[in-house]
Amino acid sequence: MASAASLYEVLGIPMSASCHEIKAAYRKLARMCHPDVVAINRKETSANEFIKIHAAYSTLSDPDKRACYDREIYSHRLRPCSSSTMASAAAMATAMSGFSGPTRRNWETDQCW
Repeated sequence: MASAASLYEVLGIPMSASCHEIKAAYRKLARMCHPDVVAINRKETSANEFIKIHAAYSTLSDPDKRACYDREIYSHRLRPCSSSTMASAAAMATAMSGFSGPTRRNWETDQCW
């Protein structure tokens, strides 16, 4: 999946998709790309794909985040897009999803008090 793809393209759904269609597309892609399901030689690429899929789902499944993302997409359509604006849209979608990827753990947070 290209990094410049919209979140709708990541999930393979139209912009007019309902919340049920978004969830169905996410579940279908998650079953195919989840790192626990794919072959060992595809684990790294599938993890990256799954992170993109999860970020797209978490943004599009929340009505407020989706409305904000749609406004951002619409404003970019009105003016010519450059690769930097598409990259900023992808970064914004990841930030809006609240999922920043795996974090490094340390001894203090691993302890069960």
